[in-house]
Amino acid sequence: MIKAKKSLGQNFLIDQNIINQILSIVDIKNKNILEVGPGTGNLTSAILNNQPKKLIVIEKDCELVLLLKKTFDNKVKIINEDILKVNENSIDSQLLTVFGNLPYNISTEILCKWILNIKDQNFWFDYLILMFQKEVADRIVSDFNSKNYGRLSILANWKLDIKKIFDIKPSSFSPKPKIDSSVLFFKPKKIFFKLNNSKNLEKITRIFFMHRRKMIKKPFHQLFNKNPEIASKLNIDLNLRPQNLNFDTYYKLANEYEKLRS
Repeated sequence: MIKAKKSLGQNFLIDQNIINQILSIVDIKNKNILEVGPGTGNLTSAILNNQPKKLIVIEKDCELVLLLKKTFDNKVKIINEDILKVNENSIDSQLLTVFGNLPYNISTEILCKWILNIKDQNFWFDYLILMFQKEVADRIVSDFNSKNYGRLSILANWKLDIKKIFDIKPSSFSPKPKIDSSVLFFKPKKIFFKLNNSKNLEKITRIFFMHRRKMIKKPFHQLFNKNPEIASKLNIDLNLRPQNLNFDTYYKLANEYEKLRS
Protein backbone atom coordinates (compact mmCIF):
# COMPACT_ATOMS: atom_id res chain seq x y z
CA MET A 1 0.00 0.00 0.00
CA ILE A 2 1.37 3.41 -1.00
CA LYS A 3 1.51 6.02 1.74
CA ALA A 4 1.09 9.72 1.04
CA LYS A 5 4.31 11.71 1.32
CA LYS A 6 4.01 14.77 3.54
CA SER A 7 7.07 16.30 1.85
CA LEU A 8 5.16 16.37 -1.46
CA GLY A 9 1.97 17.75 0.07
CA GLN A 10 0.04 14.62 -0.88
CA ASN A 11 -3.58 14.10 0.18
CA PHE A 12 -5.31 11.56 -2.05
CA LEU A 13 -8.94 12.20 -3.00
CA ILE A 14 -10.96 9.09 -2.15
CA ASP A 15 -14.58 10.32 -2.06
CA GLN A 16 -16.39 9.08 -5.17
CA ASN A 17 -19.26 11.54 -4.69
CA ILE A 18 -16.81 14.45 -4.76
CA ILE A 19 -15.06 12.97 -7.80
CA ASN A 20 -18.42 12.76 -9.58
CA GLN A 21 -19.20 16.38 -8.66
CA ILE A 22 -15.85 17.53 -10.03
CA LEU A 23 -16.45 15.76 -13.31
CA SER A 24 -19.93 17.24 -13.64
CA ILE A 25 -18.46 20.77 -13.89
CA VAL A 26 -17.62 20.47 -17.61
CA ASP A 27 -18.30 17.91 -20.33
CA ILE A 28 -14.99 16.19 -21.11
CA LYS A 29 -16.10 13.63 -23.68
CA ASN A 30 -13.70 13.72 -26.66
CA LYS A 31 -11.69 16.50 -24.96
CA ASN A 32 -7.94 16.63 -24.34
CA ILE A 33 -7.39 16.39 -20.59
CA LEU A 34 -4.47 17.12 -18.31
CA GLU A 35 -4.51 15.96 -14.70
CA VAL A 36 -1.92 17.37 -12.31
CA GLY A 37 -1.08 15.26 -9.27
CA PRO A 38 -3.16 12.14 -10.04
CA GLY A 39 -1.93 10.38 -6.90
CA THR A 40 -3.30 6.85 -6.77
CA GLY A 41 -5.50 7.45 -9.81
CA ASN A 42 -9.01 7.74 -8.36
CA LEU A 43 -9.91 10.85 -10.35
CA THR A 44 -7.89 9.53 -13.30
CA SER A 45 -10.06 6.44 -13.50
CA ALA A 46 -13.24 8.51 -13.41
CA ILE A 47 -11.92 10.83 -16.14
CA LEU A 48 -11.29 7.82 -18.39
CA ASN A 49 -14.87 6.61 -17.76
CA ASN A 50 -16.05 9.92 -19.29
CA GLN A 51 -14.35 9.06 -22.60
CA PRO A 52 -11.86 11.87 -23.18
CA LYS A 53 -10.00 12.03 -26.47
CA LYS A 54 -6.66 12.05 -24.64
CA LEU A 55 -5.53 12.01 -21.01
CA ILE A 56 -2.13 13.25 -19.87
CA VAL A 57 -1.08 13.17 -16.23
CA ILE A 58 1.87 14.83 -14.50
CA GLU A 59 3.18 13.07 -11.40
CA LYS A 60 6.50 13.72 -9.63
CA ASP A 61 6.42 10.71 -7.29
CA CYS A 62 8.20 7.79 -9.02
CA GLU A 63 6.46 5.24 -6.79
CA LEU A 64 3.06 6.57 -7.86
CA VAL A 65 4.14 6.62 -11.51
CA LEU A 66 4.80 2.86 -11.33
CA LEU A 67 1.34 2.33 -9.83
CA LEU A 68 -0.30 4.49 -12.52
CA LYS A 69 1.50 2.61 -15.30
CA LYS A 70 0.39 -0.70 -13.83
CA THR A 71 -3.21 0.50 -13.39
CA PHE A 72 -3.78 2.32 -16.67
CA ASP A 73 -1.21 0.79 -19.02
CA ASN A 74 -1.23 2.80 -22.27
CA LYS A 75 -4.57 4.55 -21.71
CA VAL A 76 -2.80 7.49 -20.11
CA LYS A 77 0.31 9.45 -21.07
CA ILE A 78 2.37 9.90 -17.91
CA ILE A 79 4.87 12.73 -17.47
CA ASN A 80 7.14 11.92 -14.53
CA GLU A 81 8.25 15.46 -13.69
CA ASP A 82 7.98 18.21 -11.10
CA ILE A 83 5.06 20.35 -12.32
CA LEU A 84 7.01 23.50 -11.49
CA LYS A 85 9.73 22.44 -13.96
CA VAL A 86 7.35 21.52 -16.78
CA ASN A 87 6.85 24.05 -19.59
CA GLU A 88 3.06 24.00 -19.63
CA ASN A 89 2.95 25.65 -23.06
CA SER A 90 4.62 22.61 -24.63
CA ILE A 91 2.70 19.78 -22.94
CA ASP A 92 0.44 19.32 -25.96
CA SER A 93 -0.38 21.06 -29.23
CA GLN A 94 -4.11 21.05 -28.40
CA LEU A 95 -6.01 23.06 -25.81
CA LEU A 96 -6.23 21.15 -22.55
CA THR A 97 -8.93 20.96 -19.90
CA VAL A 98 -6.99 20.78 -16.65
CA PHE A 99 -7.91 18.98 -13.43
CA GLY A 100 -5.70 19.19 -10.39
CA ASN A 101 -5.72 18.19 -6.75
CA LEU A 102 -2.70 20.46 -6.34
CA PRO A 103 -0.10 19.73 -3.65
CA TYR A 104 -0.98 22.17 -0.85
CA ASN A 105 2.61 23.27 -0.30
CA ILE A 106 3.08 24.52 -3.89
CA SER A 107 -0.46 25.22 -5.12
CA THR A 108 -0.12 29.01 -5.23
CA GLU A 109 3.30 28.72 -6.88
CA ILE A 110 1.82 26.52 -9.62
CA LEU A 111 -1.09 28.88 -10.27
CA CYS A 112 1.11 32.01 -10.34
CA LYS A 113 3.59 30.34 -12.69
CA TRP A 114 0.82 29.40 -15.11
CA ILE A 115 -0.70 32.88 -15.06
CA LEU A 116 2.57 34.77 -15.43
CA ASN A 117 3.66 32.53 -18.33
CA ILE A 118 0.55 33.15 -20.47
CA LYS A 119 1.67 35.15 -23.49
CA ASP A 120 -0.96 37.60 -24.76
CA GLN A 121 -4.07 35.50 -25.44
CA ASN A 122 -2.20 32.28 -26.16
CA PHE A 123 -3.90 30.18 -23.51
CA TRP A 124 -2.82 26.54 -23.43
CA PHE A 125 -6.01 25.52 -21.61
CA ASP A 126 -9.73 26.12 -22.03
CA TYR A 127 -10.64 25.48 -18.38
CA LEU A 128 -8.85 24.87 -15.10
CA ILE A 129 -10.66 22.88 -12.41
CA LEU A 130 -8.34 23.01 -9.43
CA MET A 131 -8.42 22.14 -5.76
CA PHE A 132 -6.82 24.33 -3.10
CA GLN A 133 -6.84 24.72 0.65
CA LYS A 134 -10.03 26.64 1.41
CA GLU A 135 -8.12 29.60 2.86
CA VAL A 136 -6.04 29.84 -0.34
CA ALA A 137 -9.15 29.55 -2.51
CA ASP A 138 -10.79 32.35 -0.52
CA ARG A 139 -7.79 34.56 -1.26
CA ILE A 140 -7.96 33.75 -4.98
CA VAL A 141 -11.65 34.68 -5.34
CA SER A 142 -11.67 37.66 -2.97
CA ASP A 143 -12.46 41.20 -4.10
CA PHE A 144 -10.85 44.46 -3.00
CA ASN A 145 -11.71 45.97 0.38
CA SER A 146 -11.73 42.52 1.96
CA LYS A 147 -9.25 40.92 4.36
CA ASN A 148 -8.39 38.10 1.93
CA TYR A 149 -7.67 40.41 -1.00
CA GLY A 150 -4.03 40.47 -2.05
CA ARG A 151 -1.40 39.61 -4.64
CA LEU A 152 -2.94 36.24 -5.43
CA SER A 153 -6.40 37.75 -6.04
CA ILE A 154 -4.97 40.39 -8.39
CA LEU A 155 -2.80 37.99 -10.41
CA ALA A 156 -5.47 35.29 -10.69
CA ASN A 157 -8.26 37.66 -11.74
CA TRP A 158 -6.12 39.43 -14.35
CA LYS A 159 -6.68 37.03 -17.25
CA LEU A 160 -9.16 34.58 -15.76
CA ASP A 161 -12.79 34.50 -14.71
CA ILE A 162 -12.95 32.49 -11.48
CA LYS A 163 -15.81 30.78 -9.73
CA LYS A 164 -15.82 28.85 -6.48
CA ILE A 165 -17.74 25.61 -7.05
CA PHE A 166 -17.85 23.91 -3.65
CA ASP A 167 -15.91 23.13 -0.45
CA ILE A 168 -14.64 19.69 0.51
CA LYS A 169 -14.31 18.29 4.02
CA PRO A 170 -11.09 16.57 5.19
CA SER A 171 -12.88 13.20 5.34
CA SER A 172 -12.87 13.07 1.51
CA PHE A 173 -9.08 12.61 1.51
CA SER A 174 -6.52 10.11 2.68
CA PRO A 175 -4.72 11.09 4.79
CA LYS A 176 -7.18 13.64 6.12
CA PRO A 177 -5.81 17.20 5.93
CA LYS A 178 -6.40 19.45 8.92
CA ILE A 179 -8.36 21.99 6.91
CA ASP A 180 -11.18 22.16 4.36
CA SER A 181 -10.46 22.36 0.64
CA SER A 182 -12.25 24.14 -2.22
CA VAL A 183 -12.70 23.48 -5.92
CA LEU A 184 -12.29 26.52 -8.19
CA PHE A 185 -13.22 26.86 -11.84
CA PHE A 186 -11.08 29.12 -14.05
CA LYS A 187 -11.95 30.28 -17.56
CA PRO A 188 -9.80 32.52 -19.81
CA LYS A 189 -11.07 36.06 -20.27
CA LYS A 190 -11.62 37.22 -23.84
CA ILE A 191 -10.71 40.79 -22.84
CA PHE A 192 -8.16 41.73 -20.20
CA PHE A 193 -5.68 44.53 -19.49
CA LYS A 194 -2.62 44.20 -21.74
CA LEU A 195 0.84 44.39 -20.20
CA ASN A 196 4.17 43.89 -21.95
CA ASN A 197 5.66 41.86 -19.13
CA SER A 198 3.61 40.04 -16.52
CA LYS A 199 6.56 40.16 -14.10
CA ASN A 200 5.88 43.89 -13.68
CA LEU A 201 2.46 43.16 -12.22
CA GLU A 202 4.04 40.57 -9.95
CA LYS A 203 6.58 43.16 -8.75
CA ILE A 204 3.99 45.92 -8.23
CA THR A 205 1.75 43.68 -6.11
CA ARG A 206 4.66 42.21 -4.16
CA ILE A 207 5.94 45.64 -3.12
CA PHE A 208 2.50 47.08 -2.36
CA PHE A 209 1.43 44.13 -0.22
CA MET A 210 4.74 43.75 1.60
CA HIS A 211 3.19 45.86 4.38
CA ARG A 212 -0.51 45.38 3.74
CA ARG A 213 -1.66 47.23 6.86
CA LYS A 214 0.27 50.40 6.05
CA MET A 215 -0.58 53.23 3.68
CA ILE A 216 0.51 52.84 0.06
CA LYS A 217 2.44 56.12 0.04
CA LYS A 218 5.82 54.51 0.74
CA PRO A 219 5.64 51.64 -1.82
CA PHE A 220 4.19 54.04 -4.40
CA HIS A 221 7.11 56.46 -4.00
CA GLN A 222 9.55 53.54 -4.08
CA LEU A 223 8.22 52.35 -7.43
CA PHE A 224 7.47 55.68 -9.07
CA ASN A 225 10.27 57.93 -7.78
CA LYS A 226 7.84 60.16 -5.86
CA ASN A 227 6.05 61.09 -9.09
CA PRO A 228 2.71 62.66 -8.01
CA GLU A 229 1.40 62.83 -11.60
CA ILE A 230 0.79 59.09 -11.80
CA ALA A 231 -1.24 59.05 -8.57
CA SER A 232 -3.24 62.01 -9.87
CA LYS A 233 -3.72 60.44 -13.31
CA LEU A 234 -5.06 57.21 -11.80
CA ASN A 235 -7.01 59.03 -9.08
CA ILE A 236 -5.21 57.21 -6.28
CA ASP A 237 -5.33 58.40 -2.68
CA LEU A 238 -1.89 57.56 -1.27
CA ASN A 239 -3.35 57.38 2.24
CA LEU A 240 -5.23 54.21 1.33
CA ARG A 241 -4.01 50.70 2.14
CA PRO A 242 -3.13 48.07 -0.49
CA GLN A 243 -6.43 46.18 -0.14
CA ASN A 244 -8.39 49.36 -0.94
CA LEU A 245 -7.24 49.49 -4.59
CA ASN A 246 -9.30 47.48 -7.08
CA PHE A 247 -8.00 45.08 -9.72
CA ASP A 248 -7.92 47.61 -12.56
CA THR A 249 -5.91 50.10 -10.52
CA TYR A 250 -3.13 47.55 -10.05
CA TYR A 251 -3.13 46.68 -13.76
CA LYS A 252 -2.92 50.39 -14.61
CA LEU A 253 -0.11 50.86 -12.08
CA ALA A 254 1.82 48.02 -13.73
CA ASN A 255 1.26 49.70 -17.08
CA GLU A 256 2.60 53.03 -15.80
CA TYR A 257 5.57 51.21 -14.31
CA GLU A 258 6.33 49.68 -17.72
CA LYS A 259 6.19 53.11 -19.35
CA LEU A 260 8.76 54.46 -16.88
CA ARG A 261 11.11 51.59 -17.64
CA SER A 262 10.77 51.66 -21.41
